[in-house]
Amino acid sequence: MYPTFKRLFDLTTSIILLMVLFPLLLVTALIIIAQDGGNPIFKQKRIGENGKEFVFFKFRSMPINTPNVQSNEVSKLKITPFGKLLRRTNIDELPQLLNILNGTMSFIGPRPCIPSQLELITLRQKNGSIKVRPGLTGWAQVNSYDFMSNIAKADFDYFYFCNMSLTLDVKIVLKTLTYLTKKPPTY
Repeated sequence: MYPTFKRLFDLTTSIILLMVLFPLLLVTALIIIAQDGGNPIFKQKRIGENGKEFVFFKFRSMPINTPNVQSNEVSKLKITPFGKLLRRTNIDELPQLLNILNGTMSFIGPRPCIPSQLELITLRQKNGSIKVRPGLTGWAQVNSYDFMSNIAKADFDYFYFCNMSLTLDVKIVLKTLTYLTKKPPTY
C-alpha cells in the first residue's frame, strides 16, 4: 500500500514542482548555455530499481566533456563559475524532477550510483536494497553520503529498504531540509 501512495505523491509533487519552478529551470538552462554553450542538462547512466540502468538528469555544473566519476571524487573535477552556485544551492539537482515524473526515481530512496560502482551495486544486490527505486535524497544522504564507505552506504540503504514508511520518509525530508540550510561546501 505505501509504495502506491509514495508513487502517487512523487507523480503529483513532481508535476506541481515542475510547473512552479519552470521559470527558474528555464533561466538556469539559458545561463548555462550562455556560459559555455552546449546542452545545459547533464545526462548520465545510473543504476536504478532492480539494477536497471536509466538516464539520470542534472543541470551541468562542469565544463563540457568532463569525465564521469564517483561522488567521492567530484572534488577533483573543475566546476564552472555558475556551476559552483548551482551546487551550493542544489539547483543542479532540479532536473531530477523529470526522473521522478517518469518513474525512474523517487523523492526518497537510495542515491542512484553509476555503473562503475560495482562494489556498491553488489552490496545492494546482496542486501536487497537494489529493489528500491532510487531517490533524490535518502537515508544515506542525510547521514553524510559522499565520504562514507560503500559498506556504510549499503547498510543505510538496507535500513531504508527494511523500514520504508511515511514516518521514515518525513524524517528524511526534515533532515534534508536541515542539511540544505547548513553552510554550503566550497568547490
